Amino acid sequence: LGTAPLRERLDDLARRGRLTDPARGGTGGAVLTAREQDVLRLLALGHTNRRIGEELFISAKTASVHVSNILAKLHAASRTEAVAVAHRRGLIAPEPTSR
Repeated sequence: LGTAPLRERLDDLARRGRLTDPARGGTGGAVLTAREQDVLRLLALGHTNRRIGEELFISAKTASVHVSNILAKLHAASRTEAVAVAHRRGLIAPEPTSR
């Protein structure tokens, strides 16, 4: 859509205004563990903790702990916000749509 220049200007403005957390800088992929990235991918598909657990062969409680860690690391208040933040940071790619 050609919004990259606008995003860069907004990011620069946020940095200059100290509206961002400096610890959040750097490479976005390094923030999450490999398992958390797996959980995030399934979270982006709208899966519940139980379904995430089934897909990854872990308990629903362990999936819940991973989701909580993801929310904390991405400074997100909800699962939906975490997915949105992850998309913005390039941590997960949008699912291809079939037409």
